[in-house]
Amino acid sequence: MSTKNVDLDQLSVDTIRLLSVDAVQKANSGHPGLPLGAAPMAYVLWSRFLRFNPKNPHWPDRDRFVLSAGHGSALLYSLLHLYGYDLTLDDLKNFRQLHSKTPGHPESNLTAGVEVTTGPLGQGFANGVGMAMAEAFLAANYNREGHTVVDHYTYSIVSDGDLMEGIASEAASLAGHLKLGKLIYLYDDNLISLDGPTNLAFTEDRMARFDAYGWHTQHVADGNDLDAIEAAIKAAQAETERPSIIAVRTIIGYGSPQEGTSKVHGSPLGDENVRKTKEFFGWDPDKTFFIPDEVKPHLLEAGEKGADLEADWNKRFDDFKASFPDEAEHFVLSFDRKLPKDWEADLPIFKPEDGPLATRQASGKALTALKQRVPFLFGGSADLASSNEMPTKGDVSFQPGHYGNSNIWFGVREHAMGAALNGMAQHSGVHPYGGTFLNFSDYMRGAIRLTALAESPATFVFTHDSIGLGEDGPTHQPVEQYVSLRTIPNVIVIRPGDANETVEAWRVAMQQPKTPVMLLLSRQKLPVLDQTKYGSARGLEKGAYILSEADGEPQMILIATGSEVSLALEAQAELKKQNVAARVVSMPSWELFEKQDKAYQHEVLPPTVRKRLSIEVGSPIGWHKYVTDEGSTISMNSFGLSGPGEEVMAYFGFTVDNVVEKAIKVLKGNPDDTRKKEVLS
Repeated sequence: MSTKNVDLDQLSVDTIRLLSVDAVQKANSGHPGLPLGAAPMAYVLWSRFLRFNPKNPHWPDRDRFVLSAGHGSALLYSLLHLYGYDLTLDDLKNFRQLHSKTPGHPESNLTAGVEVTTGPLGQGFANGVGMAMAEAFLAANYNREGHTVVDHYTYSIVSDGDLMEGIASEAASLAGHLKLGKLIYLYDDNLISLDGPTNLAFTEDRMARFDAYGWHTQHVADGNDLDAIEAAIKAAQAETERPSIIAVRTIIGYGSPQEGTSKVHGSPLGDENVRKTKEFFGWDPDKTFFIPDEVKPHLLEAGEKGADLEADWNKRFDDFKASFPDEAEHFVLSFDRKLPKDWEADLPIFKPEDGPLATRQASGKALTALKQRVPFLFGGSADLASSNEMPTKGDVSFQPGHYGNSNIWFGVREHAMGAALNGMAQHSGVHPYGGTFLNFSDYMRGAIRLTALAESPATFVFTHDSIGLGEDGPTHQPVEQYVSLRTIPNVIVIRPGDANETVEAWRVAMQQPKTPVMLLLSRQKLPVLDQTKYGSARGLEKGAYILSEADGEPQMILIATGSEVSLALEAQAELKKQNVAARVVSMPSWELFEKQDKAYQHEVLPPTVRKRLSIEVGSPIGWHKYVTDEGSTISMNSFGLSGPGEEVMAYFGFTVDNVVEKAIKVLKGNPDDTRKKEVLS
């Protein structure tokens, strides 16, 4: 039972509610229903449990709070303001306005105290699972007897919509298996979704489902019962071997004339209904953005206690550093998103005499070397470790009782894996990576997009990157995924052409502080290019580079990525026999190339050489920018076929003969370009 003044508790809850209502009403846009119903559980969590310091939102051992139901962002902004974060009352008044710190859904890179960008339902649920995984991994690796430097919870408020999304089921299943006992979710169980009552589409026993996942489940019958909510959270904390979810029965839009209906979900109450809502709570209906004098100092107490907790943690960390200097150094580096001095020391260098190697194999060797030097590299595969060439030997997987191990078995849960990586990156302290087949990036696109929006430095390893994978056929052969990923802002897509370019791709990925990197890797073996004869693979860091210069002034340029780079080199040699001087450019990353200055771009692709041919076994969309109106593409305009990889590649024209023939047509001004047909149509 709380010893706090009951009236002050209620006054605080209602302040949170009505600040949120006023923000939505002033914006004439937003979701007032969730703040009105969920404010009591938020208040109990933030005032009685959450460990945070608003003066230092990045304190490593703070508790993490995720508003998975991101449409209720007005609730979160009210909390941040009232509990002392750098969010003013004017910021609340600018809710949903252009360039404000209070956007329509929470964005972690805009607003101090927002842990992760949420909004698309289910994503925050899975982000929280990733955060809890990071906490467990870090605690196992850094805590020592007498020295506890990692010990915090991950909390979230989740909604009916979150639980309906498939990603939440994937993530919940994984969390239950991993026994993430420091993961506690409050479920805003209000029986209403956007279109109407949840019983129109959502009637299973939700808590029975979570029981089956291996979660600890509880019910709170009255969402306004602060002490019952407090008792449930205490019980969840006492359960150390299961994640917890507490179904709190709330009334959406509580206190408003539209309470309990879908009308209050996603629309402002309206001036008259706002007045009636304030009257319901005994407030002056003519006052807006009002904070009673006694409320603000009361709510600031939690943050002041958090500052004391951080000060105590700093002392303990100093003791830890004195006893374990190497571990402390890695801890600090990881949270600063930096790397150990010797992190590159063991990266392999491949030679032609080593023999052909699939870029997925080269990636596996690079990753193995990196994990020896970067102890906070943390990730795994969606049940494709052997295919993605994820290191497994000598590395017991991250499992209950073995949280110190860095290799994760995500299971066949691509979407949850992507969102968990985002959560890990936002938690910080780890550099996360995850792997699957490139074709299945479609399953995780929502998570990839939010990872990019949140500026999370995660690495996505996508193998089996083309029709060259062969017999599995068009269901597994990516075509449109290249351009699909390239269209996402703040993403770097890299398709390396051989083993050494793959190592360089990893080098780039490890050094991105705010940008996720997509590695597109071959199943089939590719020749290792002779770096004494061709351009250095270090050119990959600039996105494109001259791999093989023409014999004399180039008449045309062959531009290739991935497995087609070696094909371009073979075609160059054949064209030379026909007295055609062709330059070969390896262009593994459009995004990196676009970051270079114009002088470098023109050095690689001179504006005076407009006869160009791109060779990539994916969609041609986007290549016109680089091949010009006098160039052409060898690309894919259909799905692939099932058959031996080399035969499939040949059928679709990825042969030396076809490249040479197409190049000659380009030179003669008759490219027979599919792109031009599309433009004309």
